[in-house]
Amino acid sequence: MTALRLVRPAADYLPHYIAALDAGWSASNINAAVLAAEEMEKIRTDPATFLAELDDPAGLGGPITLGDGRVVPRLPGFRRWMWDGEFCGSIGFRHQPGTSELPDYVLGHIGYAVVPWKRRQGVATRALGLLLEEIAPLRMDYVDLTTDPDNIVSQKVIEAHGGVLIDKFEAVGYDKTELRWRIWLSGPG
Repeated sequence: MTALRLVRPAADYLPHYIAALDAGWSASNINAAVLAAEEMEKIRTDPATFLAELDDPAGLGGPITLGDGRVVPRLPGFRRWMWDGEFCGSIGFRHQPGTSELPDYVLGHIGYAVVPWKRRQGVATRALGLLLEEIAPLRMDYVDLTTDPDNIVSQKVIEAHGGVLIDKFEAVGYDKTELRWRIWLSGPG
């Protein structure tokens, strides 16, 4: 098996991403089917723009509308695709430049989703490590990630990178309870 790497979304990888969406996978665990359908429509309409929007490190993509109707600024961020010779999943990062803090409408800095046929192979753990290496030049004190309370596998991925449980909270606008985890990159961790 080829070693896992993170790749910038590009046309060469897009057919594999589409195949994962067609198989019922989604890059999000919140409104997964809706997001997958929206992404398929964007790909059909304008694949180049779809790919470009996944890599927006300056946050130039314009505001976004949340599920509760609020229009909020887009944070700088990007998505990387997990690749080991075939598509394994997606990992995304967003932040506010100059601080580790996030606005209340952003649950965490990092989110990831592995395709079902690649789960339990260490893909998410390796991808998170690679992403942490990629964002190291930002010199953030920490990154926050959230999980469902019953998502033990994801919690173990975070713990493998030194993540500690910070709190349990009600995710406003998502109608669900979440756990917030923190991985210290510098500072008190």
